[in-house]
Amino acid sequence: MVNSKKVFSFGIVFNQSKKMNKDCNTEEKILQAARRVFIAKGLDGARMQEIADEACINKAMVHYYFESKENLFEAVFMDTVGVFFKKVNEILLYEGTNMQEKISLFVDNYMEIIASNPFIPQFMINEINRNPKILYKLLSNSGLKPEAFMQLFKNRVLKNGKDIRQLVISVFALCLFPFIARPLLQIIYFEDNSNEYDQFLSERKEYVKKMLLKFLDE
Repeated sequence: MVNSKKVFSFGIVFNQSKKMNKDCNTEEKILQAARRVFIAKGLDGARMQEIADEACINKAMVHYYFESKENLFEAVFMDTVGVFFKKVNEILLYEGTNMQEKISLFVDNYMEIIASNPFIPQFMINEINRNPKILYKLLSNSGLKPEAFMQLFKNRVLKNGKDIRQLVISVFALCLFPFIARPLLQIIYFEDNSNEYDQFLSERKEYVKKMLLKFLDE
């Protein structure tokens, strides 16, 4: 004879599990929709109703999960760019590598993450121009430690009488610009051949590392 209490209990567990999965799927659906809207319009230009329409759900559901547009923006940021900067920190703060190895790891990981998430450069550029203070706050909340990156080069650069800010900004620019300007550069220099441009980006890692190390040795 089947124990009705066990069957009932199993049914509750099953339904709760099913509901939990549904909730997780809904949250991810909202995040994906919000990411597309924020990239296109930024924090100020985006509307919760527009995000709800993009996710094909009602606006009340978006508010239920994230309460406000600012909370949703932070969630999107931490889910994308925040993960990237967390990886950067791990590289910079790892004590088992010397400066040359850190530079190599940073360039490799930085460019690989951007290549895998091509929306990141545009996302960052948009918010740098629209909400630099909010972006700085989110960067800080993500665990990014700019001082760690500065410290990586400090002793070597100051010894040579060079401005450490020149080097730090150059590192990001050398890695990031080819992704930001890809649509134009691909047409001008690669006859709009995406495979050739991908190969160029792959080879560029070594080129950038050599340039940075040469700068430090001068």
